[in-house]
Amino acid sequence: MPSQPRIAIVGGGPAGLTMGVLLQKHHIPFTIFERRPKPTREELAEPSGMLDLHEGSGLEVIKECGLYDEFIPLTGECSEDMILTDRNGNVLYKVPGNRSSPEISRNNLSSLLLSRIPPENVKWSHRLLSAVKPSPSNPSETELDFGIHGKHTFDLVVGADGAWSRVRNLLTTTRPYYTGKQTVTFTIKHISAKYPHLAALVGSGSFSAMGNRHAVVSQRGPLDSARVYLMLTHPDKDFGASSGLAEKPASAAKDALLGDDALLGSFGPLVKDLVATACDEEAADHPGANLDIRPLHALPYGTAWAHQQGVTLVGDAAHVMLPNGEGVNQAMFDALLLCRAVVEAYEAAGGDVGAFNSAFDPLLKEYETALVQRAVETGKDTEVLIEHMFGNDDAAYSFADFLKKAVEQHQSKLEG
Repeated sequence: MPSQPRIAIVGGGPAGLTMGVLLQKHHIPFTIFERRPKPTREELAEPSGMLDLHEGSGLEVIKECGLYDEFIPLTGECSEDMILTDRNGNVLYKVPGNRSSPEISRNNLSSLLLSRIPPENVKWSHRLLSAVKPSPSNPSETELDFGIHGKHTFDLVVGADGAWSRVRNLLTTTRPYYTGKQTVTFTIKHISAKYPHLAALVGSGSFSAMGNRHAVVSQRGPLDSARVYLMLTHPDKDFGASSGLAEKPASAAKDALLGDDALLGSFGPLVKDLVATACDEEAADHPGANLDIRPLHALPYGTAWAHQQGVTLVGDAAHVMLPNGEGVNQAMFDALLLCRAVVEAYEAAGGDVGAFNSAFDPLLKEYETALVQRAVETGKDTEVLIEHMFGNDDAAYSFADFLKKAVEQHQSKLEG
């Protein structure tokens, strides 16, 4: 039996890396396994999705990691301002930022977290094939099969491997379901210099134009970029393939997207200009690449599983939802709470694996119960948000009213 618990974190996204930083802070050995190759410095400098971190969750975790002072300088690329328009680009509501939820690019967040993790603790290009319990006599052990990289056994496995988690397969047969939403992603670099009228439209932070149960969304980011997302409502999970859009470059797909009244055909010229420009810029930046269109999936809110010793989930592996502004915050907060349980058991066990397993298991049960309850509450909030955004053909107006009330309530709490 090993002299100290063997801990594996499967997945090197925000949740897995947060777990690594916190364990490293407490001098607890661990290994992170990430399926992607190690990103280059040039790749990490590219625009990526923006993440707003919240008080009481994501920001609390950053502070617990001891990274707040390094975090703040990385948050100036996207302001917290938000612009909401109808499908024609008519402004319905502007929400000024108040620095309570600073935005950071996904790549910058990854780089920041990796800066506190020893390089030897991260195994890149390790795709997990399966996770099994190899020995009934030792229920806390889990064997991970990484194919050409071999099989390895651990006393604690943390599944931070996203919506299609292989670790989750060990705990439950529940799978994510199709939400009826498709997302298409583009990037316009140097938008202020190249397209000042579009830079003025999307503003310095987030922008959303809504209509016909669809949305055109933008977030500013690195390299003076605008990351443009289409959120399309469609019943066909395989819409990208069945429509032929997934087989076309972005520039060739724009006519289908903008000319079909069932998609964005009813949107106004200004918003269509944003989408058309995004299509052309994406194709120019990635010649030969096809349109990035993907179906969005979610787990049933409050998905639970029969507890098993020595294996658990964090982040999207446990509660993937439609985009709601809470995903990364909940994922990092999961990692913080789980790490606190690991630290408590580790310190109580004095390095003995058996003692660690005995001390940790009841703490793990408490963690999982609380995680499921948080997911139920966040899921209910997400349902309300999505209904206001996509509930009818002109949902932009009801969403504007919803935002106004939310901002007023938040301001009242601050003043009270």
